[in-house]
Amino acid sequence: MATESRLDEPAAAQSPPLSTDEPAPSQLPVRVDVRSVSLTILAAAAVLAILDLAQSVIIPFVVSGLLFYALDPIVDALQRWRVPRGLGAALVLLLLIAGLGASAYSLSDDVMQVVNQLPAGVRKLRSELRRPSPQPTALDAVQTAARELDQAAADVSKPSATPKGVVRVQIEEPALNTTSYLWSGSMGALAVTGQAVMVGLLTYFLLVANDLFKRKLVKHVGPTLSEKRITVQILDDISVQIERFLMVQVVTSAIVGVVTAVVLWALGLQQPIVWGLAAGILNTIPYFGPIIVTIGLAIVGFLQFGRIEMAAAVAGAALVITSLEGWLLTPTLLGRVGRLNHIAIFASLLFWSWLWTVWGMLLAVPILMVMKAICDHVEELQPVADFLGE
Repeated sequence: MATESRLDEPAAAQSPPLSTDEPAPSQLPVRVDVRSVSLTILAAAAVLAILDLAQSVIIPFVVSGLLFYALDPIVDALQRWRVPRGLGAALVLLLLIAGLGASAYSLSDDVMQVVNQLPAGVRKLRSELRRPSPQPTALDAVQTAARELDQAAADVSKPSATPKGVVRVQIEEPALNTTSYLWSGSMGALAVTGQAVMVGLLTYFLLVANDLFKRKLVKHVGPTLSEKRITVQILDDISVQIERFLMVQVVTSAIVGVVTAVVLWALGLQQPIVWGLAAGILNTIPYFGPIIVTIGLAIVGFLQFGRIEMAAAVAGAALVITSLEGWLLTPTLLGRVGRLNHIAIFASLLFWSWLWTVWGMLLAVPILMVMKAICDHVEELQPVADFLGE
């Protein structure tokens, strides 16, 4: 009977009480599904391969989307003024193309002067590097050691005498074929022109269609009203963030370009407008753009003035301007629109520049902002949004 009463007791009563003095487990119980991880890795590799192979098609769509967000408010304003949307989109694109063409034509003489000065600058830099120093430096010692090693390797690898009955064969490399280089350069220019035309047409169609694809996406995204509402919130968030980001980029780049040109003109640097324009364009690339401008202006300043002091002054002025813009102006204007941390931005720059080179550097931040806007409104992607945010 005692045994029966013991069996009737609840399980909680039979188990001994947990001791509060037991140490906490030292490892988290993580379950790893090897199959799921393998499929995820394969899917990521396939996506990377597609992005790499199809970049000539994907990049025009991304650039067209950015141009759409930049020009859509202007076309909307013209539509409110009773201008047909197709005509308004055409006028805005034609004005943009005409402005870019006029700017390029007005600066063509200055750009050609800079190009013509490059050979003389290279010769001057070469002569400065070859000028013997009064005392041997560490670099001279390294160069001497390298020459000795090259001489020793040449002595060891010197060909032996040709045996009798053996004919030595010498392979001659073909001479420089200028026609092939010109042809390849012409084909590259034609490819760039074709992509520019494609971007213009895509931008025009997006401006004319306006929110057509938005309505279709909301219609087919899901059967429930909550899914449609989340989709609308994601699209609106992407639109607001991209438009504000582009506005801030245009304003800050214009300010950096004008201030840089004025400062370089005051320092006496030749073609300050060209270098100011270059500084404004490269300012759109976070981190790397200001570094490229600073190094380039240091070299140009040394080649023109021939003194380290003036080269440091030119480079320092550019560095101060870009630093003030990066630390004060852009955070003040942008606020918390993007809500992205610096590590995520830097990682995005490294990834997209590795995948798409120059275009990747230009498009890295907008792509990251779109990803952040999507992750903010999808519950399963909330951890990714938390890692990307501040």
